[in-house]
Amino acid sequence: MAHLQPDQTGELSGIRPRRNNRRLELMRAAAHCFVAQGYAATTMREIAAAAGMQPGSIYYHFSSKLDLLTAVHEEGLRRITAATGAALDRVGGDAPPWERLEAAACAHMSALLEGDVFFTAVMRDLPDEDTPSRERVTALRDDYERIFSRLLADLGLPRDVDARTLRLMLMGAMNWAHGWYRKDGDTPDAIARKFIRYLRQSLSD
Repeated sequence: MAHLQPDQTGELSGIRPRRNNRRLELMRAAAHCFVAQGYAATTMREIAAAAGMQPGSIYYHFSSKLDLLTAVHEEGLRRITAATGAALDRVGGDAPPWERLEAAACAHMSALLEGDVFFTAVMRDLPDEDTPSRERVTALRDDYERIFSRLLADLGLPRDVDARTLRLMLMGAMNWAHGWYRKDGDTPDAIARKFIRYLRQSLSD
């Protein structure tokens, strides 16, 4: 039997996934709706129409719109975590710290600016309600950002540099790029490399 390799979605090429494809299609449709018009303005009926199913069928997969939004965020965070981890694996653990940070930044920017709609949806905030769903997504975001916390710590920062503020500054700059990025300008990789170069220059002054 030929050895099967995962494709870009993380599935095994050559075999049909056993997981519920309709659930993933519904999540993707919801992500498009949330990105296009926001969570509050999106109705379950609109999501169902975008997914090509009856409104009542949604509740077979998700108990509420918040439950669906949470699943969209979780999927986006799972995918961007996997993409960044794969980029770090490719560059190798023995690579210089600045090279590893650059690789992670390039993966992050490529995912957000040219990746799947799930990545774009991660940029949308959850509703303000203090719910277990919000706590779960916040924990996933924190887990992901800890990748960059470790990479920044490995740089051997000057003693007067607050690592948390530096991480927030870098993540904020990268995440906000989706608001001004244009496909006829710099590539996501080029933007990420500029960010890291400017960061490095500022820390070496």
